[in-house]
Amino acid sequence: MNASTSLYQPLESVTKPNLKTEEAAYYLLRRPQTLRAWACLENGPIRPRRIGGLLAWSTAEIKALAGVAL
Repeated sequence: MNASTSLYQPLESVTKPNLKTEEAAYYLLRRPQTLRAWACLENGPIRPRRIGGLLAWSTAEIKALAGVAL
């Protein structure tokens, strides 16, 4: 187990409505910069909300994209 995997609980256990970019990237097996590019270019499979100037990725959409049952 590496250091980054111990920071995150299994996606099935996540109950909060939104994820930070780093969390979403971890669960989607992408780099955070990839998700930021999706947000900027509006060309990714999902789009984040902007809350207080920060990107908030829908946990439900992340689960659906990752193939995790809700």
